[in-house]
Amino acid sequence: MKVTFAELDQFLQEQFPQGAAFGQLQALGDGWAEMGLEVEDRHLRPGGTVSGPVTMGLVDVTLYAALLSQIGLVPMAVTTNLNVNFLRKPVAHAPISARGTMLKVGRTMAVGEVFVYSKGVEEPMAHSTVTYSIPSKI
Repeated sequence: MKVTFAELDQFLQEQFPQGAAFGQLQALGDGWAEMGLEVEDRHLRPGGTVSGPVTMGLVDVTLYAALLSQIGLVPMAVTTNLNVNFLRKPVAHAPISARGTMLKVGRTMAVGEVFVYSKGVEEPMAHSTVTYSIPSKI
């Protein structure tokens, strides 16, 4: 692992404070990360379900953390593709969590997947694949 939990958590707070709106880092390992989000009224869409943009934000920040665990604190690693399959409706006011795992990390591109869960529901509410562009080292 290129960074510790504490280093990455501090980096996210200082360099990507808006990411906290999409979740908090809960666990970190070599090529994986877990994040959670306390669902509030502002996260809900009409019909009482977590909005798609909130879920996508949690997915993106989760896999960003998983990627940085393997490449270090590279701020300009950016999302180039994000695909989400919404599988089931989450519980409206229950916390949601995500576990992201890197599938391949190359020199310039990385691919991973994220499963998102609603607290108290065993099956995932969403599954996502994400591709990142990794800047070349100068």
